[in-house]
Formats: sequence, structure tokens, C-alpha cells
Amino acid sequence: MSRLIVISNRVSAPTADKPGAQGGLAVALSAALREADGVWFGWSGETGETGEPNFQTFDGVTSATIDLPEQDVEEYYDGYANRTLWPLFHYRLGLTEFEREFQGGYERVNRLFGDVIAPHIQSDDLIWVHDYHLIPLGWMLRQQGLTNRLGFFLHIPWPPTRLLTALPEHRRLVDALFAYDVVGFQTREWLETFHDYVVREMGGSIGEDDLVTVGGRTIRVIACPIGIDADEFIANATSEQAQAAYTRMVESSIGRSLIIGVDRLDYSKGLEERFNGYQRYLETRPDAHANVYLLQIAPPSRATVESYQIIRAQLDSLSGRINGAFADVDWVPLRYVNQSYPRAALAGIYRAARIGLVTPLRDGMNLVAKEFVAAQDPEDPGVLILSRFAGAAEQLDSALLINPYSPDDIADAIDKALAMSREERVARWRPMFENVRDESVIWWRRCFTDSLMRV
Repeated sequence: MSRLIVISNRVSAPTADKPGAQGGLAVALSAALREADGVWFGWSGETGETGEPNFQTFDGVTSATIDLPEQDVEEYYDGYANRTLWPLFHYRLGLTEFEREFQGGYERVNRLFGDVIAPHIQSDDLIWVHDYHLIPLGWMLRQQGLTNRLGFFLHIPWPPTRLLTALPEHRRLVDALFAYDVVGFQTREWLETFHDYVVREMGGSIGEDDLVTVGGRTIRVIACPIGIDADEFIANATSEQAQAAYTRMVESSIGRSLIIGVDRLDYSKGLEERFNGYQRYLETRPDAHANVYLLQIAPPSRATVESYQIIRAQLDSLSGRINGAFADVDWVPLRYVNQSYPRAALAGIYRAARIGLVTPLRDGMNLVAKEFVAAQDPEDPGVLILSRFAGAAEQLDSALLINPYSPDDIADAIDKALAMSREERVARWRPMFENVRDESVIWWRRCFTDSLMRV
């Protein structure tokens, strides 16, 4: 059996130091790596001179990490990945920074990854590269002479052609994807926007079974939406830790309906728009005051990037204004928390909520929406309000789909969700739950690796 080689910007495999520090993606990939006796390569997250990979094996999973020089981190990670590609691919051209040094650092680190990893790859290994940080890596590995089956999965949206062409050397970036055998996207929408670029900018053609040809190179492009570890999260929702969190929320609510939002602090998540929509609800439904409150959990991220510092300051100010305008001596309409919580505790908080409010302006998938669905009480589920611009909206179409840019749309959806009968809530929740359960992160991993194995 071929080994599976997973390569990502950071390694999330368990270690002796962090045996339980795994999200759903790490769980799925760790299971695949155990099955295939594979290796997970990536950056350690530390700065220093790059040497040979540091190999560790824990719980049947082997990881291999390298340090990166500080300049490489600044140009490759903080620069091109997070200040160029991330905003551009999330349709935020005004926040996108075009610096030649960033692009140079990005290609340099991808080449470094290729140089370090290639000697450790065997001829029949199956190689799976992840996300926008490492788009050119497949091409770098081909330059090393590797003829292995190579797959790439993009976890974020693929932007429209006219937006992508704003990127200097955009053709060079997309050309690099044709070094892979299989390229995966979260949704049909992102796949079709990729098709559009290939036809318009590269003169390529789209064949049957999503085969894409440019010049003499043909690759398979698939839509393969990532899921959560559904069985684990469903079990978490009734665990002792979840029950404690649930009880804490119910007791602190004092009979009020809880609206929950859980997001990394990022401008793509539509948090400012969410707060504005909730404010519109409070402005237009004064009779509902003191009967509802919004809990927004938003752990900080990428604190060194200026655009993230700006969004945090904006949310601090906006949350203060909302509470100042509407709070009473015994009621605060918005609880805004900048810290993270264990997954089991989150499951209990989700279960206590009447509404899950998920409003990204653009999102490759959004697993919070799926976690909220998985955590619900089947007899009395809450209502998911979901941005139609999240990749998850393609699967979770029984949610109340909204335009996150419209405060009135958000306010109306909150009003409808709070008034919804139990029968309608169950009818909307059940097909979403079945999708979350059936198309889990394990299903996603098999979907992609099976496609790569058929190459």
C-alpha cells in the first residue's frame, strides 16, 4: 500500500506535548496517516535556521517539521499568504497588498519545502498538499524529478477571474496547479470559477468528468466539501463537559433566548455586519428587548497583520456602542468574548442556543455552521441563520439563508427564527443533520484520496 504524505503550512498532528490538540481536519488526516503509514510535513511555527526535518511519532502518526527564518515568515506567511492571497481570494481587493518581496518570499519558502521534503519521498508515495500557502509546491516537487501522484486541496474560495487577474503573476500561480494530478475545491461554485479562469485566461478546455486541459497537461478538478468529525461532535454535545457548559448558559440566560456566534477574529467572517444586523433587530423590535441576547465568541488571530488589528478595534467600539445604547440594569444585549473554548464546551453552548448566527462575507466552507447543527437536541433544535456566501450554504440549504451585508435581512431572520415553531425547526434541522453526519470529515478525506488513487 502506498504511503500518504500530507504537506501543509502548519502541522496539527498530535505530539507527546500536545496529545489532544486536534481539530476535525487533524483527526481525519491523522486517521489516514495511520492507515497508510504516512508522514505529515509542515512548518513548526517557530523561527530559526532551516535544517533537516524534526521527525516525531505519536499515537501512530509521524510528523516532520522545519523552522523558518524570520524574514521568510514575514514575507511568505504574514506577507503573501495573509496580506495578499487571503484577502484577494475572499474578494477583499481593497485590503490586498501587492509587494514583490512578498511574492519572492512565498516562492522561496515553497522551494525550500520542496528541497527539504523531496529526499524523504518514496517513488510510490501519494502526496496531498493543502491550501493557499503551498500552491506552487507541486511544481517545485516536479522540478525535483518526482513523478508521484500529487493532489492539492484549496480550503478557501477561488476568486472570480476579473478579481484574480489583479494579482501580479496570476498566470504563474495558476500554472503551478497543473503540476498536480487532482485539484480539489470546497464547492461547485469555486470549481466553476476556476473553470472560467482556465478558459478565459489560459485558453484551456473543460472535458467530461471535470477534466481540465491546458496545452499538453490534463488534470482532474473535483468539488469535495470538507465536513466535521460528526460522530465525535455529536458525542461531545452530550458529554459531561458539554452538559456543564449547557447548564451554565441556561442558568445565565434567565429564560432569555441565546443567539450564538463563534468565529476567528477575521474580517472575512462578517462580524461587523453581524453586529449591525443585531443592532437593527434591537432598533426595530423594542418589545423584544430583555428577551434575547447575542454571545459572540471571537478568538484573536494574526495579530501582527494591521487589517486584523483594525477589525478588532472596530468590534470593540461597536459592541460598546450597542450595549451603551440598549442595555438595562439587569440585561446586556451583547456579550463579546475574545477567547477560545474547548470543543466539548462549545458543543454545550451551541446546544443551549436558540439561534446559530453565521454571517461570513465569503467563506470556503465554514465548519461552525456544521458544528452548530451537529450539537442540537433532535427533539428541540435551534435555528441556523447562514450567509448565502458561505460554502456551507450549498449543503445546508434548509437554514435561513441571508445576505450578510443587509442589516434588515439579518434582523428579519432573527425575528423569524425566534418565532419559528418546533415542528418547522425540526423539519429544517433534520436534513442538515443528515448531511453533516453523512458527509463528515472522514467522508471528505476518502472522497479526495480515492480520486487521487484512481489517477
